Amino acid sequence: MTESVSLTVIGMKCGGCETNVTTKLKAIDGVLSVKASSKDKEVKVDFDAEKTSLDVISAAIIDAGFTVETA
Repeated sequence: MTESVSLTVIGMKCGGCETNVTTKLKAIDGVLSVKASSKDKEVKVDFDAEKTSLDVISAAIIDAGFTVETA
């Protein structure tokens, strides 16, 4: 089952930050696509919910050195 999520990510300031987050997330089994925007402070992720979860995705962003803003 494919799910899509948009996360507000604090701390991305440049293309290098976008690449860092994208690389980290694409390494997760089940992540299908990633679009990171430092301008919008947003990461859009499509993932297979049977293989990974929002918690795993958030943890990878935090591990990359950024903060995931929760509502």
